[in-house]
Amino acid sequence: MFFSKKSKGIFVDLNDHTLAVARTSSPSGPMVVEELKSCPVANTAAVETLLSEIQLKRGGTGGYLRSTCGVYSPKRLVRRATLDLKRIKDADYLDEVVSAQFRIEPSKYTLVALDPKTGIDFDPSTATTKDVVFSGMLAEEIVSTQKRLLDTGIYPERLELGSVATLGGLINYLSFIQAKTPTLVLEMDVEHTQSFILSESGVDTSRPIPQGLDAMVPVVQKELGLKDEESARKLFYSNTFDFTGMGPSLIKKLIKELQSSIGFYEVQTGQSIGQVFCTLLPPKMGWIHGAIASQLGVGLLDLKLVPWLQANHITFADTVPTAEVDARYLGLFSLMLSHEHAVSQTHS
Repeated sequence: MFFSKKSKGIFVDLNDHTLAVARTSSPSGPMVVEELKSCPVANTAAVETLLSEIQLKRGGTGGYLRSTCGVYSPKRLVRRATLDLKRIKDADYLDEVVSAQFRIEPSKYTLVALDPKTGIDFDPSTATTKDVVFSGMLAEEIVSTQKRLLDTGIYPERLELGSVATLGGLINYLSFIQAKTPTLVLEMDVEHTQSFILSESGVDTSRPIPQGLDAMVPVVQKELGLKDEESARKLFYSNTFDFTGMGPSLIKKLIKELQSSIGFYEVQTGQSIGQVFCTLLPPKMGWIHGAIASQLGVGLLDLKLVPWLQANHITFADTVPTAEVDARYLGLFSLMLSHEHAVSQTHS
């Protein structure tokens, strides 16, 4: 197995739709982004070209890109929970919570409990807070994800849940802009939507909603009078049709679920949601952001990434057009911040 040399940093964010990759001047901050690229993950030729452009050629041996990788496994867990402080030192208590509240088998998962405000590991022996965020993925999905990355030419030196890195990045961003109101964050997969409410103090709520992008396909079929769902699916996921005008109909069921969650949160906390932000959407589905914000009567979170990144000691080489530094790269930049904080903690 051949590796590329490791004087640079390589960061990879891989979801169902897009591969985003950056090469940086060093593996940890302060760092300069020297290359920044993305492409559709389904386009094998484009992926190969992207990786060859990211990797600096040395002696004609390409090898594997040793990278910090953010991934989004289908059955990932990112859920907030409230613990009984009287029981947290019991050996099996955390497994009991995960099993009872999230209906999963903890033995099949690699899990970690995090402080919802700081993102650092939750330590039952010194805990003073009863709130935690459980995050993790199926052990078998870790294996399959690693294989997928290797088959692509990427060696994951560090494998992270992109969801956790992105939430951490967004909390950092909300603090940077001194956001006055909480933000609804929707992580939209094909089959599910993960709903989070964030403030600058951390993850306030989390809720899975059993509706993803595929739930819109039957509505597309009905609205356009198509003969079957497969035809509707192909059209929906293609880049050939603008669904903006149909948006309110397509998200109607999702909006009902969100209104219920938001209403409960606002009654509990007395705070109103000020803006919404959607992650993991394919580039041509940007209309979903606006449709959801409009139906909920809130604004869109307007990400101005460059000044935020500069404040976090991440800058750009002259060859990287900062005009192209947009929301599709949020997960990637959040990995850089996550990695830097982890390195700092290790060295402290």
